[in-house]
Amino acid sequence: MDTAALELSDNPAQSRYEARVGGKVVGFAEYRPLNGAVMFTHTEVDESVEGQGIGSKLIRYALDDVRSRGLYAIPMCPFVSAFIRRHPEYIGLVNPPHRRIFGL
Repeated sequence: MDTAALELSDNPAQSRYEARVGGKVVGFAEYRPLNGAVMFTHTEVDESVEGQGIGSKLIRYALDDVRSRGLYAIPMCPFVSAFIRRHPEYIGLVNPPHRRIFGL
């Protein structure tokens, strides 16, 4: 699948950020909106595009959106938590008392 035309967006009706190629959802990051925060609960990428960085692009997009809205991120999803560990510029999005819980 050609991922050059990757589209990233928030789908608040389904409480998830989505990655689409050719109109088809190829990845999503589910979340729960909370007071002052967004809790990321599950991330999934279609097998047909695994290993192409879709998940990382999606999470970067989602975390940038959370930052732009002045909210905290709660990385319950192991993929999101691992992404933040690999990209320390996002650690500030996790409320300081929660950082230790997620190994950040």
